[in-house]
Amino acid sequence: MNLPLIAPYIRLLTGNRQYRWLWFSQVISLTGDWFNLIATTTLVAQLSDSGLAISGIFLARLLPPFLLGPVVGVVADRFDRKKILIVSDLLRMMVVLGFLLVRSESDLWLLYGLILLQLSISAFFEPARAALMPAIVPREDLVTANALDSTTWSTMLAVGAALGGLATATLGVSAAFIIDSLTFALSAWCVWHLHPPRENFPVTVTQNGFRSYIDGLRYLWHRPHTLALTLVKAGGAISYGAIDISRVEFAEKIFPVGHGTSGTLGIIYTVIGIGTGLAPLLAQKFTGERETAMRWGITAAFALSVVGFFGVAWSPTLWILLLATIIQTSGSGIGWVYSSALLQMRVPSEFRGRVFAFDLAAVTLASGTSTLWGGYALDRQGFTAREIAFWCAVVSVVVFVLWTIYHYSHRKSAAML
Repeated sequence: MNLPLIAPYIRLLTGNRQYRWLWFSQVISLTGDWFNLIATTTLVAQLSDSGLAISGIFLARLLPPFLLGPVVGVVADRFDRKKILIVSDLLRMMVVLGFLLVRSESDLWLLYGLILLQLSISAFFEPARAALMPAIVPREDLVTANALDSTTWSTMLAVGAALGGLATATLGVSAAFIIDSLTFALSAWCVWHLHPPRENFPVTVTQNGFRSYIDGLRYLWHRPHTLALTLVKAGGAISYGAIDISRVEFAEKIFPVGHGTSGTLGIIYTVIGIGTGLAPLLAQKFTGERETAMRWGITAAFALSVVGFFGVAWSPTLWILLLATIIQTSGSGIGWVYSSALLQMRVPSEFRGRVFAFDLAAVTLASGTSTLWGGYALDRQGFTAREIAFWCAVVSVVVFVLWTIYHYSHRKSAAML
């Protein structure tokens, strides 16, 4: 990567102390997340031979963000967002230590309960963090900040997973849980250094929680352009879970590298990191911070996903599969970054927490539905990996057409104003 490409991100990190602390918190938290996921999966595999027991981990991680969406959005808009981040980190620090109590198969109920509790607390963290971003990052740097967040997630997908696997393999599951707990404490310490401007919300936001939630839904309903942006990530996620299942089949039965699936899967997830990480950085060189250009960027992102999914379905070699994966994940990375930045630009502070909570709930529902369908299609319908990828492509075509129709109508209505 050349210096001009990364210069805006270096400038943001070196010139914005507030964002720098928030970014440090993200890096540390993501590392802990991967330690936790790998350690819990390893623990269940050690204690039980059931595939359902392992799938229960992923189900437990998906449920809280969706079920708690109405609550967490109101909380993010009624209370100090910095305090929400710190309290969330400290509570998760204590919850993770509870994993040390799981010693046998009969304790798995406790493991699932703790995962539900941990992810329930995490559900409060992410909307508050997204809502806090515009308070510490100038409008002209929001795309840069969101692109850097995406790149950081992609990097930690590889680095954090590798460190988590190494720590679990060499030090043991218990040590991995202790390290994970410490990462939450360190993350809270980073957030403590933030000093965002105090935000005064309207009285209607602080009076009644249920009324605040309804007000948030009404806000989106009366602003279809903002609602459309909150559904961009879900539009991509409707195929994510199923394509992940397809990738396992590709790794195991079609393009195995070495023994088992780990070799191919490792390569695939490396290129996923490349696609989601680099594509938003490159796209920003063409769109800048212009809203109209970013909407065109989302349109292009959905088109890339269509091409990528069809490429995966019809890939004759592993190299073509990897190229198609980069194309598809480039689209998902651009869509994710631009939709977040546009929401942060458009939505006023008093509604931002509820909007991002709705955004997260929609993504979770779409991803969970996709995962369930992918598993059902593979186990009960006898679909092959290529057939699952093909239907993911078909769904992505529908999403692309719907967004294109919306984008055209939005441009037409904007031209009439």
